[in-house]
Amino acid sequence: MKHPEHRGSIFVEDAEILSQDAFPGKQYILRLQAPRCAARARPGQFVHLTVDPQRPMRRPISIMRAHPGEGWIDLLYKEVGEGTALLARRKAGEIISNLGPIGQPFQVSRKRPLLMGGGVGMPPMLFVAESLKDSDRQPLVILGSEVPFPFTPRPSEIMVPGIPDGIIATLPLLDDWGIACRLTSGQDMPGVHQGYVTDLARHWLNTLDDEAKNEVEVLACGPHPMLEAVVALAREFDLPVQVSLEEFMACGVGGCAGCAVEVQTENGPSMQRVCVDGPVFDGYRVF
Repeated sequence: MKHPEHRGSIFVEDAEILSQDAFPGKQYILRLQAPRCAARARPGQFVHLTVDPQRPMRRPISIMRAHPGEGWIDLLYKEVGEGTALLARRKAGEIISNLGPIGQPFQVSRKRPLLMGGGVGMPPMLFVAESLKDSDRQPLVILGSEVPFPFTPRPSEIMVPGIPDGIIATLPLLDDWGIACRLTSGQDMPGVHQGYVTDLARHWLNTLDDEAKNEVEVLACGPHPMLEAVVALAREFDLPVQVSLEEFMACGVGGCAGCAVEVQTENGPSMQRVCVDGPVFDGYRVF
């Protein structure tokens, strides 16, 4: 049980909506003024939002960016049900109850983190990338989406040895940070790899020598089938791997255990709560 170490680190705030921008595919980027959360947020953590005053059940959403100095957090979400549909109607200036930051964050320990995000699993990867932009790490970010990306891709100015010629589309913000990024999709888009994030990652990994491979670790967030494929890829190349799981949640703070998943431990299988024991887990212990 991890309640004690979370006491004093999760805050309830009346967060003001600073902006809400809509993108194709019913995707939205929501910026909230939530200074207590912004000051503590770490890559991989999430918030639990009350989407509407008449709907007491909160919704978990990963944190994409946090600015401790200005006190805001950015959230990317997709409208998939009644709750997120209500959230999409909220306007700038309105107040939302924000509970967070919640959960175990990603831990980066190697020189070449390979960050893979799919769909609404992209935000934690952006947060990790931003945390590394002034470090000596050399991350490669691979983002995949089956709907149009919630940004306008542009040709990257950063060359990535091992990436096929012509695969040059990137997320502009990452390029501006000096972080290498490439995009994948099942759709045919200019400069975008047509296929899965793991396909492009495998191509890149196969070009590395043994010394470079020993500097790689894998961090990923996305739908369950993608994470299963990511862990299989990490196993193929004998790489450490962390995954952030997506689960339905009720309380979001470990009380109800409704988000429990089976995790392998030294003492055998254990049911652990995605909200506070995760959402980030060692990939080999989950898959």
